[in-house]
Amino acid sequence: MTSFDTRTTSLESAVVQSAERALDHIGRARAAIGAVIFGQDEVVEQALVTILAGGHGLLVGVPGLAKTKLVETLGRVLGLAEQRVQFTPDLLPADILGSEVLEEGADRSRSFRFIRGPVFTQLLMADEINRASPRTQSALLQAMQEHHVSVAGKRHDLPRPFHVLATQNPLEQEGTYPLPEAQLDRFLMQIDVHYPDRASERRVLLETTGETMAEASQALDAEELMATQRLVRRLPIGEKVVDAILDLVRSARPDEGDAEIAPHVAWGPGPRAAQALMLATRARALVTGRLAPSIDDVAKLAAPVLRHRMALNFAARREMTVSDVVQTLVARIG
Repeated sequence: MTSFDTRTTSLESAVVQSAERALDHIGRARAAIGAVIFGQDEVVEQALVTILAGGHGLLVGVPGLAKTKLVETLGRVLGLAEQRVQFTPDLLPADILGSEVLEEGADRSRSFRFIRGPVFTQLLMADEINRASPRTQSALLQAMQEHHVSVAGKRHDLPRPFHVLATQNPLEQEGTYPLPEAQLDRFLMQIDVHYPDRASERRVLLETTGETMAEASQALDAEELMATQRLVRRLPIGEKVVDAILDLVRSARPDEGDAEIAPHVAWGPGPRAAQALMLATRARALVTGRLAPSIDDVAKLAAPVLRHRMALNFAARREMTVSDVVQTLVARIG
């Protein structure tokens, strides 16, 4: 055996060992979250996929469905520093990013000192993000994209890893500022949170109204999480899966999309949607205990990845929803 073959074998062995450790960490993380969050298995899976893919998530659901509890639990289980910001119309960019204050020293000299805002964390919950003004929204979304903030001409890098899980209430629209399409595109997935089934809700009642409540235990730390995120990008992906992603995303566009669907689409997903779906399918493979994604992963993640990246025209909205369109397109990629 040549030295090149030896190095190749050692590299493959290291990758396998890394994958086995990642699968073990993810399995323990899912179990720890499941001990606290009941009846939201799909939401938990999609939230984990979002973070493992290195992205940000938008949680959409009515109040009282454990969205805040989920983010707190994820922070504890994944070993991330976590902060929560309640967005309101009078919230300013400086309230999130931080600001400079003038200080006077013992020698009476004066200088500015930067005081970091809550965005300087590893997992930020932006609660009801659509209640803040567009100016404040864009300040956060710029930090999400660039992983740093600039104040008074100075750059301040955000911690690594850095993830935002934002929430929206789909019922109340008065006094809100809907996120523009270009800013919605920065969220890897839109995770719809629905009511739990009867058995799960019964368990919620029994587990959360007693003298003691279960607490999630830490399953991994930030360094291990980043190692798993790097592994996600190294997972092999088959040509059929790549073609399925391309076919799905391109068929959802108004100009070159599916002949039956295109007339109903006002605007469709761009290349960033395909990138998001590529990473998300790899991450879901790991979350479900596999080392290679399949077309089933594409089908499962199509709706959360695409639903906020496309819109129907006015006439079509009376007859169908974006989710209906996505499911129709998914049925044709098998």
